[in-house]
Amino acid sequence: MTRSRKAAVSHARKGAAYSAERIASRVAVLGREISRESQGRRLDVVVTLDRGFVFAADLVRQIEAPIVCHFVREDVRDVDQGGHARREVFFGSHPELSGRDVLVVDAVLESGVTQDFLLRRLGESKPRSIRLAVLLDKPESRRVALEPDYFGFRTASKEVWVGYGLAAANGTGRNLRQLSSGAKVAPRKKSKGRKK
Repeated sequence: MTRSRKAAVSHARKGAAYSAERIASRVAVLGREISRESQGRRLDVVVTLDRGFVFAADLVRQIEAPIVCHFVREDVRDVDQGGHARREVFFGSHPELSGRDVLVVDAVLESGVTQDFLLRRLGESKPRSIRLAVLLDKPESRRVALEPDYFGFRTASKEVWVGYGLAAANGTGRNLRQLSSGAKVAPRKKSKGRKK
């Protein structure tokens, strides 16, 4: 792990926060890393809405390479397949990325299921390369074998983070310049039938 990545590892606690200055500094480091690895080639940046837009806006301005931006929005649906409920992730139109260097930008990598699905779909168009950048990496929540190529901060926390494009449960907080941890996410309880 590089020194910059070690500096980005954080075991957050309730009430922890990243200041606007610390976020800006870290995003600048990521921009330099991506610029160095892109070697001046065009970079097609695929931004996931609704969470990744603030992080993506700041990140692309730190990358010194020709950039084309594409935007996708996820739609998670429960699909009935042979009497069994199955959750699927759908995305809107996919950009033509054949032979391109692609950078997918999202705010948070938790289970990795959604990002893994998107990377596979984008890979169907045979890009030259495809990499993933996230602001927050939560590896302890991972359900698939996926690691980000670039991350801002790594945390073992199960807290919900608010600010810098991430919203609280009521939808507010995206406009906050800092990033703060909120209430702990309770594990989903198994249904034991209807309560009276």
